[in-house]
Order: sequence, then structure tokens, then C-alpha cells
Amino acid sequence: MPSPRLRPLLAALALLLAGPGPALAQMSQEQAFQRGRGVNLARMRGEVINGGLGVYRPAICMYERSGGNCLVRSDAEGLLFRFYGGVPGWAQLGLPPTVETEILISPDGRNVVSVLYNGPPRSQQAPAGQPQAPQPGV
Repeated sequence: MPSPRLRPLLAALALLLAGPGPALAQMSQEQAFQRGRGVNLARMRGEVINGGLGVYRPAICMYERSGGNCLVRSDAEGLLFRFYGGVPGWAQLGLPPTVETEILISPDGRNVVSVLYNGPPRSQQAPAGQPQAPQPGV
């Protein structure tokens, strides 16, 4: 029998090892893997269509495993990513983005379904290079 001083520690350890119950699970391991594969594919396509890494860098959110705020929608149609980009270092230097890209990736993250937009930013830039909704009347 553990000493009374160790009981709270052992109870906390047991809770940590048990992990979240099924009701708390947000996405399956397979869905997380597909989303990670999808963000990588969308980022790489954006890099290619905008001239390569020598002249272009996508927003920081495109380097997050799940796509962060760049993932606009995830449903049966696929994974929709919308992100800004610009010259290497643009976000770190506080420069405005020069390109906005919107790409639809298949639900399994394996194929580019469509490049919906790739051109000048259509909306005002939000902090940290993240897209935001266009302002009314703009």
C-alpha cells in the first residue's frame, strides 16, 4: 500500500495515463494524419505556384501540423486552406503579404482538388499573417 503522501500523486498519474474519454476526443488519429498531410500538400502547392521558396513564403499557419487558422473548412468536400504569402521573411519583418492563396485538398489529404484563388490579397490582413473575412463594402 503506498504511503499517504504518494496517494495524490498516484491518483493524478492514473488520470493522466487514462487520457480523455471517448466523449472528449475531438478527432481520430487518422483524421489528424489526413489534416497534416493536407496542410503539407496545400503549402507545397502554394510554394510552387508562387515561384518557389527562393521568392515566396506562405503564412506561418501553414507550418502548423493542423493548418491552424489557415484551415477554413473541413468537410466531405475536403480541406479548404486560405493563406497569405509574400517574399521570404515578410511576416517576421512585418511586411504586408503580396499573395493570397485558397486551395481545396481532398478529404484524405492526398490530392489538390482545386486552386480556387491565387492572386493579390482580397481582404485586409489580420495579425500574424492570418486571413480574415473581407470588410463590408471593400
